[in-house]
Amino acid sequence: MAMAAAGVFEEDGFAAERLFSQGYSYTYDDVIFLPHYIDFPTDSVRLSTRLSRNIPLSIPCVSSPMDTVTESHMASAMASLGAIGILHSNLPAADQAALVISAKSRRVPLLSSPVFLSPSDRISSADDFDSKPYVLVTESGAADSKLLGYVSRSDWESLPEKEVKVFDYMVNSSDYVPWNSDLGRIDSYLEEKKRDLAVLVKDDEVVDYLTKDDVERIKGYPKLGLGTVGEDGKWMVGAAIGTREQDKERLQHLVRAGINVVVIDSSQGNSIYQIDLIKHIKLNYPRLDVVGGNVVTISQAQNLIQAGVDGLRVGMGSGSICTTQEVCAVGRGQATAVYKVASIASQYGVPVIADGGISNSGHIVKALTLGASTVMMGSFLAGSTEAPGAYEYQNSCRVKIYRGMGSLEAMTKGSDARYLGDKAKLKIAQGVVGKVADKGSVLKFIPYAMQAVKQGFQDLGASSLESAHDLLRSKTLRLEVRTGAAQVEGGVHGLVSYEKKSF
Repeated sequence: MAMAAAGVFEEDGFAAERLFSQGYSYTYDDVIFLPHYIDFPTDSVRLSTRLSRNIPLSIPCVSSPMDTVTESHMASAMASLGAIGILHSNLPAADQAALVISAKSRRVPLLSSPVFLSPSDRISSADDFDSKPYVLVTESGAADSKLLGYVSRSDWESLPEKEVKVFDYMVNSSDYVPWNSDLGRIDSYLEEKKRDLAVLVKDDEVVDYLTKDDVERIKGYPKLGLGTVGEDGKWMVGAAIGTREQDKERLQHLVRAGINVVVIDSSQGNSIYQIDLIKHIKLNYPRLDVVGGNVVTISQAQNLIQAGVDGLRVGMGSGSICTTQEVCAVGRGQATAVYKVASIASQYGVPVIADGGISNSGHIVKALTLGASTVMMGSFLAGSTEAPGAYEYQNSCRVKIYRGMGSLEAMTKGSDARYLGDKAKLKIAQGVVGKVADKGSVLKFIPYAMQAVKQGFQDLGASSLESAHDLLRSKTLRLEVRTGAAQVEGGVHGLVSYEKKSF
């Protein structure tokens, strides 16, 4: 509030309803919130929310169903943080179901993908370890047989004669810890047994293993909470499907594997194909939450809400590797899209997922405050330890590949159905392939990002997502549009050089 000359207070800024009704398509960087009144500490800010009608989350983060972002490792790590991962569908249905099972068959967010051998096998070169420190030995040489022991790479390298059978030099051990052991129990096991290796087993099948170094590294990250756990005591995991007839069969595989939510993955969700699929899922799997999308307008959202969705995914062409707006001239600025869709979805109790355009914690604050219940992130998580793919080096920088699902490379794997292009003779790309720098583990940088989001909410005078939405709807929260110069001024500027550290 500002005081006029006559002593009458005038309002600063604009209410969201007025700002977003002027015919402009705003991105997150275009808008800025004005600060409000603080009467609570940062630590009292609660970020608990819902992904969909029946999926609660401790933090409002979702990993995107992209083949360079979310597979088993990312899904289990996100769940351990109180968030959730959505497994991509750019692979055969049985393989996607296997990713679901893998992500849910662990309670420590680590994926080592063990190498298995039988006692009669021979290790002929270091390549047989597949860059792993250990090889596990089972009766049949597969995960689903009795554990007999293990071979460490260091032991093998010290052998004078390396062509002998594994049986002749392996460490005999049938000891293991249950698959659902927490970090504390695994740490106690390693201390008690004086070992550097703990094998995790579920129903006589080896799930994974953890080393002492793994445990110490995870203990060094910000403390993990209870995580996103379902009634069965396993991590909650989501999976994406398309809108084709064969996706109904894919869904059967995923339901048997135990998914908690299905996300219909389409760049333009307002289609007869998606509406029919939503009705099919709600009829045949009434207890399974369905997230529809993508949408950016009120009318799109209304059609999917009427079809029965439990959540809506908002965004079209806002991702860093997406070229939909450039190629097809269709889409919407993400700030405007989130506000408009959330304004109608909130009337039906349908949570909104802001999908795309998130490159910093400020964008997360803006998305959530404008009405979203969660944010879906691709580039924000790409390049992390948990993202699929191997690291490589480019100009002395450690990087991983990150590609849009609309890129030609991803389309050849099957994602062209997402853009309704799988029947087309000519494939038109709506995304690119790029590389992103190594970010480290999501177990480290997501907690710091959430602390920054809490500080943003404190400045807004909102102690929870619900209170932020209330401020928005009551017109108490005020916004302004930033000029290009204001955006430059709001970032780092005027320096010859600098080093940016978020934490």
